[in-house]
Amino acid sequence: MKKWLLTGVAGAAALALAGTAQADVKQGGSMIVTYKDDVSTLDPAIGYDWQNWSMIKSLFDALMDYKPGTTELVPDLAESYDISADGLVYTFKLRSGVKFHNGRDMTAKDVKYSLDRVANPKTQSPGAGFFGSIKGFDEASSGAASGLSGVEAVDDRTIRITLSRPDATFLHVMALNFASVVPQEEVAKHGTDFGTNPVGTGAFKMTDWTRGQHVVFERNKDYYQKGLPKLDKITFEVGQEPIVALLRLERGEVDIAGDGIPPAKFLATIKDPKFKDQIVEGKQLHTGYVTMNVKMKPFDDVRVRKAVAMSINKDRIVRIINGRAVSANQPLPPLMPGYDTQYKGQTFNIAAAKELLSEAGHGGGFTTELYVANTDPQPRIAQAIQQDLAAIGIKAEIKALGQANVIAAGGEPDQAPMIWSGGMAWIADFPDPSNFYGPILGCGGAVKGGWNWSWYCNKELDERAKKADAMTDPSQTTARIEEWKKIFTSIQDEAPWVPIFNEQRFTIRSSRLDGPAGIFVDPVHIPVHYDYVHAKDAQ
Repeated sequence: MKKWLLTGVAGAAALALAGTAQADVKQGGSMIVTYKDDVSTLDPAIGYDWQNWSMIKSLFDALMDYKPGTTELVPDLAESYDISADGLVYTFKLRSGVKFHNGRDMTAKDVKYSLDRVANPKTQSPGAGFFGSIKGFDEASSGAASGLSGVEAVDDRTIRITLSRPDATFLHVMALNFASVVPQEEVAKHGTDFGTNPVGTGAFKMTDWTRGQHVVFERNKDYYQKGLPKLDKITFEVGQEPIVALLRLERGEVDIAGDGIPPAKFLATIKDPKFKDQIVEGKQLHTGYVTMNVKMKPFDDVRVRKAVAMSINKDRIVRIINGRAVSANQPLPPLMPGYDTQYKGQTFNIAAAKELLSEAGHGGGFTTELYVANTDPQPRIAQAIQQDLAAIGIKAEIKALGQANVIAAGGEPDQAPMIWSGGMAWIADFPDPSNFYGPILGCGGAVKGGWNWSWYCNKELDERAKKADAMTDPSQTTARIEEWKKIFTSIQDEAPWVPIFNEQRFTIRSSRLDGPAGIFVDPVHIPVHYDYVHAKDAQ
């Protein structure tokens, strides 16, 4: 979900504090991060929520990455790469001396295994669709082939990837967690438990996971980037209510409140002078939405879906979260290329919603279920949606569950009729409109375990999306963005979603973390991945 923020944070654990000269940073120190919910998995092929995204990023590496705090792609496990003139063949030269946490050297065979594993349907990776442009993907993802024919380990330090079509997003895909390199022997050893026994090449390695209590990361002394990370240890404490975490942060017992500033304390906290230098505010490529499962009656009828969309008072929901968002009318957030400033969508209109329901044969309303994560303010938002639906005769029972349980329900084709995505809502994996399509609205995401919780699949739009991403020539950039704009408004005309709001992110850090008032925020990394971040006790 969930993960690209312009000046915000991908979960609070992605905070990074700038301003301290790198030469002054010393080795050592530790940091404590709190969360209400336990971590679902640390398997990079499977983990896909805002909580575990940056954690996985610190345990694993991929061929590409982003320069900290920017949208600039840089080689990571790859030392360099070449692209053929037709844009179909990518040849990556791997770094030497990169070791897995188990001590074994990483080779090109590990890269191939890792990409094959994501495409394999047995893995049930929610990110498999990202790799659809690789030659042989259709055969691999259907189980007809054992791997991706387009991925070849030429020698120990060379990996060649051939695409079936040009893909303007391919290097971004190679920077995703799903492209992380894992050791085959550890996956074979642990099977489905690899997610609780992760072994990668990253800056940190996991040394303890006690369910319901904590997850502990310790510095990887063999990390290929010499001298990094600077922190020795991070402890993620789980089962912490956000209000309790804030009190503990005030007392200096916690460094980052991972669930952010609790709504009940939001206004008092941001107005308190003592927190002036500890609060991070940032924009993010985010949309919060309600999904309607188009495979389940009565949401298989577009008239019902549009009626729901017109019944929800989005401005009232924004007020519930203290105005920390703007109302949304389409899947793309305003800051994303392809956002249509002229599009109105389904506007709030109770009378028109009732009329559509009547046309669809549900003039007397119907009963359904609305799934929601059980962390405040999500249940309160769900109650507001419930009240709005009741105004047009729809009785929605609220199913408030742990975040992981809601995600699992959405990944089943016939379990969750409606989901309020709050707390799990989409934050772009990379800054391109295609990322708001494939995993959450495209056919590739409408699979068991996927994130397309509306189960909406329009094969015509899928083909248009592929053609849009095949526009790799810089001269086609404007045409490509215009096509994406049309794709998203076409989707919203069919209303598989009700876009609710585009949220700002506010997070708080302890004064124990060093750094002046100026705060730099990294979109995808735990801060201690880099040497400009450290805790005061390291000095």
